[in-house]
Parts: sequence; C-alpha cells; structure tokens
Amino acid sequence: MIPVTKAQVLDSLKKIGLKADDTVMVHTSLSSVGYVCGGAQTVIEALVETVGAGGTIMMPTQSWKNLDPETGVHWDVEKEYWDVIRENWPAYDPKITPTNTMGAVAEMFRSWPGALRSSHPARSVAAWGKNAVFLTENHDLSDIFGETSPLARLYKLDASVLLIGVDYDKNTSLHLADARANYPSKHNSVEHSAVLENGKRVWKAYETLFVDGEDFIQIGEAFEKQLPEAPHIENVRTVTLGNATLRLMKMRALVDFAVKWIEANRK
Repeated sequence: MIPVTKAQVLDSLKKIGLKADDTVMVHTSLSSVGYVCGGAQTVIEALVETVGAGGTIMMPTQSWKNLDPETGVHWDVEKEYWDVIRENWPAYDPKITPTNTMGAVAEMFRSWPGALRSSHPARSVAAWGKNAVFLTENHDLSDIFGETSPLARLYKLDASVLLIGVDYDKNTSLHLADARANYPSKHNSVEHSAVLENGKRVWKAYETLFVDGEDFIQIGEAFEKQLPEAPHIENVRTVTLGNATLRLMKMRALVDFAVKWIEANRK
C-alpha cells in the first residue's frame, strides 16, 4: 500500500483543472483513494490551498438519520420502538450534529476553521471561503434542493463539481435537476425532523419534494457519453489519485442535461 501524500493530492487537483478562486462542490470517498497520509485533513488542506481565499468549497453534511423512522432510515429498530426515536432523537445543531455516511472528509470539513453549515436538520451542507455565507444561509426546511437551496445558489455561481472516488449516485447537484424537471411521478412527501424552536426541541413536520436519486448513475453515464457530440459543453475531466478516479465538471452543464434526461426518461 503506497501512501498518497498531500503533494500528490495537490498535483492531481492541478492536473484536473481546479484552480485559485474556483467555487466547487466536493464529494469524497477517502477509502477509495487508498492510504492517504494524513487522511481527511490532508485532502481538505489541499482543496483549501488550491482554491485559496478567493475560492469556495462546499460539501454535503447531511444528517438524514434525523428523519422519521417510517422513511426507513432507522431500519435497525423495530416498529414498536419508533415513537421512542420520535420523542428522543437530538435536535439538529449545526455545530455538533454528526454527518451520516457522508464520509470522513465531509465529517471533518463541517467543523473546519471558517466553515459554515446550513440549518437544514437532515440535508445540510457546509461551505468554506468567499461565498460560504451566501451558500449556507436560510436553508428552508421545505426546499431541500430547490430554487432557494444551497444547490441553486451554487448553480448561480457557475460552480464546478468534483467527485473523488465516488460515482454520480453521490453527486448531490443532480437533486437540483430533479427539483427543476417535470415528470409524471414527481411528488411531495411530509418529512419530520427534530429541530430547535425558541430553545426547545420540537419534532417538526414539513412538506418537501420526495428525494429520488435511483437513476443518478444512469444520468452520469449518459452525460459523459453525449459530450463528444456536444462540443459546447466542457468535457468531464478525469485524473487518477491513488486507487481513485477524480472527475471535475461544470455544475450548470450537468444540471441542464439532467433536467432534459429526467423529463425524457422518468415516468
């Protein structure tokens, strides 16, 4: 097992085209890279040094276990105990609530010096840098991934998306396409999360778009296939780091393509 160093991470980011002052949404699987000398800290330091003070980094920091057991997120608890969860799950606190399956990098990034975290109790993001306040403020309960969400703001900034060792099923930006697309089975659902209201824990109900990402890998494959026939769209750039493939793409190109794909393929 050959250690991956910070210098190698920096070199890979440079080769793939990430540069100073860029705004980028990052999804990372540290284990896919292999043995990174310094782990999550090394990756974050390399990202911060690459984009610099004029750039912005955003990552998903979702705590989706803070949802009703009826949604299936507490599959290891018998139904007879679901009310115990509803009555006792800790209220979301952006400073201390841990992420759920977002990876070691995102878990460290949420409390990185200077990073801010949005207020959504189950679908938060964290951001560091020039546009961190703009991206994380006022994350509405009922608009997880839609037009007032951090994703729509990221789109306005003409951001890039960086996948480190993960596939398109982890590409959160595609949820913005889901929110924008029109298709027959599109529907809302009522969610519940533990939140703080006036200093008191409340089990809060809120209606939002049903989160659907089962076809995201298919969308990613189709997106990459159409690039040679669409020269106006910047290619998905790739490099290898350790055992992982890195992909860098423009968010707007991906989301605009995905809206059309979803409308053509979802029933």
